[in-house]
Amino acid sequence: MGKHLHILGVCGTAMAAIAALAKSTGWQVSGSDAGVYPPMSDYLAGLGIAIAPFDVANLEPVPDLCVIGNAMSRGNIEVEAILDRGLAYCSGPHFVGDHILPNRHAVVVAGTHGKTTTSSLLAHVLDTAGHAPGFLIGGVPEDFGGGARLGDGDPFVLEGDEYDTAFFDKRSKFLHYHARTLILNNLEYDHVDIFPDLEAIKTQFHHLLRTVPANGSIIVNADDANISDVLSRGCWTPVIPFARYGHADAPWQWQALADDGSSFRLYHHGDAVIETQWAMIGLHNVANACAAAAAASVLHVEADVIEQALHAFSGIRRRMTLVGEAGGVKVFDDFAHHPTAIAGMVSAVKASMRRRGESGRLWVVVEPRSNTMRTRIHQQRLPCCFDAADRVLFAAPLQRNLQPEDVLDAAAVCDAIGPHAEMIADVSGIISRIAATARDGDHVLVLSNGGFDGIHKKLLQALSAG
Repeated sequence: MGKHLHILGVCGTAMAAIAALAKSTGWQVSGSDAGVYPPMSDYLAGLGIAIAPFDVANLEPVPDLCVIGNAMSRGNIEVEAILDRGLAYCSGPHFVGDHILPNRHAVVVAGTHGKTTTSSLLAHVLDTAGHAPGFLIGGVPEDFGGGARLGDGDPFVLEGDEYDTAFFDKRSKFLHYHARTLILNNLEYDHVDIFPDLEAIKTQFHHLLRTVPANGSIIVNADDANISDVLSRGCWTPVIPFARYGHADAPWQWQALADDGSSFRLYHHGDAVIETQWAMIGLHNVANACAAAAAASVLHVEADVIEQALHAFSGIRRRMTLVGEAGGVKVFDDFAHHPTAIAGMVSAVKASMRRRGESGRLWVVVEPRSNTMRTRIHQQRLPCCFDAADRVLFAAPLQRNLQPEDVLDAAAVCDAIGPHAEMIADVSGIISRIAATARDGDHVLVLSNGGFDGIHKKLLQALSAG
């Protein structure tokens, strides 16, 4: 029997994925959490991983190593027992770096936006090419059905989150992954609960550059000034820029052939090497595809295989996912929770509707849920994100841990958008408004990085009843 690994907070998405990887490498894995219930409990049980509510008894017999999840903090009964007893512990990213990635070619995708999509794309391309990659991705790529796989090939693709690692390690998670091939998609201010300003994030990204070996590769978005600034602070690895078509220097360039990004062309050193249609929409996703293609090329995948894989890519759960249709109204779910991502997806959906000849209205429903979106950091930017929307509904942001004057003024955002926008306090009110006034052919795009009180299915039920 292998060594015993105990994971605190095992029912979190990232920790459950690490538990699965650890199990695949021969560890005997147990876990604990505050909320042990389906579907995550069923998933872990199916892997043969014993889980229980937090209790010091879970630390008997003493595990060889404890992984303390990012959501854990001082005061947790098991955290305190681990510290008091001097047990061996580390963070989840630290465990991955030390126990999953040795002897693998780590391909890390970092940036404010597009990490999940780009890492999913790249894993799919490498899999199509027969490279049998491992991966650890924050979402669920539909082509794989889960966000983690050990794989038996050389490459291991990781979504490189800049969020801090644990209560005892305030470095960004991606610093533990030992990137050999690194993608830097973009860089904006985010995670106000962690970083005081953009400069603090740039510092973490420059620390990341310091970890990439000289015989590795860094694929960078040449259209992003903040990425360029980070590079100017020092880089010791060959850089491969990608950019929108027309850039003076970037060897990889992308060109959308449809306004909604549903077809595109990629260029390498001025030659058109890939042209395809796919199921994705959004110009931002065409840029993601270009980054993935550049990285796949570094890993010796031919252009025709990349093209085949991009065309066949099935997408990522909660990235423009059609939840259902009722009363002629289609309800979509998307994870966007930053002004740049919101603006890109709203315009892409409207452009897709026009391309398909659909004359219905586009409703956009926003839950300001993340620690950044609930604040006034983006108060002035948000009204500019909805130019393509016909109706905009904002849920009231929760004040949680914020002073009233620091909470996003969603009503003011709606006033700035125009008379077609309004804030509605709760989910039932939002559902009532849409169910009463939506009509055949309308699209409802729900934007949230959480469960949003099950609004999608509740809305479909209300539309069906109407």
